[in-house]
Amino acid sequence: MAKSFRELKVWKLSIDLTVLVYGLTAEFPKSEIYGLSSQMQRAAVSIASNIAEGSARGTRKDFKQFVSIARGSNCELQTQFLIANRLGFAEEHRIGEIEMLSHEVGQMLSGLSKYLSQPPKVRQTEN
Repeated sequence: MAKSFRELKVWKLSIDLTVLVYGLTAEFPKSEIYGLSSQMQRAAVSIASNIAEGSARGTRKDFKQFVSIARGSNCELQTQFLIANRLGFAEEHRIGEIEMLSHEVGQMLSGLSKYLSQPPKVRQTEN
C-alpha cells in the first residue's frame, strides 16, 4: 500500500474530479450558487478529503470506513450530475465526461475497500 494518500491514484483522480466539478458548476445559473452548485462542490471535495483522512487514521478498519464515506459522496455526486442534466444546467456531453471520471473513481474506491477488507500480508524477514 502507498505510504501517503498523496501517492494513491484514486486520491489524485478525485482531486481532478473536484477541479472539474468546480469548473462545471461555475457555468450553472447564479441562482444555484447556494443550491445544487454548492452541494456538488461539497460532495466532490468530500471524496478526496475522506481518502486523505482515512489514510491518516492508522488502521485498515478506520481507513475502510472513510473509503466507504468517500464512496457515498461519489454516489451523491453522480445523483447530482443527473439532476443538473435534467435541469439543463450544463451540456449533456460535458456532464457525461465528468461523470465518467466519477465512475472510474467509484470503481477504484470499491477496489480499495476490498483491499482494506483483506488481512494485511505479513512480511517475511531475513535472518
